[in-house]
Amino acid sequence: MFSTTITSDQFLKAIIETIQMVGVSLFVGSLLGIPLGILLVITRSGGVLENRALYAILNPIINIVRSLPFIILLVAIIPFTRLIVQTSIGTSAAIVPLIIYIAPYIARLVENSLLEVNPGILEAAEAMGATPLQVIWYFMLPEAVGSLILSLTTATIGLIGATAMAGTVGGGGVGDLAIVYGYQRFDTVVVVATVFILIILVQGIQSLGNMLARKIRRY
Repeated sequence: MFSTTITSDQFLKAIIETIQMVGVSLFVGSLLGIPLGILLVITRSGGVLENRALYAILNPIINIVRSLPFIILLVAIIPFTRLIVQTSIGTSAAIVPLIIYIAPYIARLVENSLLEVNPGILEAAEAMGATPLQVIWYFMLPEAVGSLILSLTTATIGLIGATAMAGTVGGGGVGDLAIVYGYQRFDTVVVVATVFILIILVQGIQSLGNMLARKIRRY
């Protein structure tokens, strides 16, 4: 027989912390990742603003950051995290590595979404005299909106998994409960409850993303 050592208030607090980490990290990560993804597309060979030198710099940097497992990145940048938020534990400390983790991930997802746009549409826009900025803003991005929504949905789900891993170093949220109460105190009830919460969050976000993408693509 298993007995839980945690209250419903602690569960609620953990859920709120997870949502805060995901929300802030996704917002800031998108502010960094979406422009990076656009730059990767427009500066590549044949892009509307081809710049091989810039692409040659951005591409490997993004690959290097993306190649690091989140748990290693989390530990590796602890000095940087302390410099930014004056601590290496808690929700605020977890947000720093989460942003660094998700920004290049979003950049790659955005790149893939934009590369799906029919090249004929962009060629037609250029033939009509559209400037590179107009091609990007009025043709490339609108055509990729549905795919971009699904990309951000994927990024959000990835962030939820990363916040759970942040619990291994006291990052707060649902993952912290699973480690401190479920793993270290052998409380199976807590482990099952946290898994259930994460499943609900992921399913809810995926369903919302799919619904929005379907609505956009009908227009």
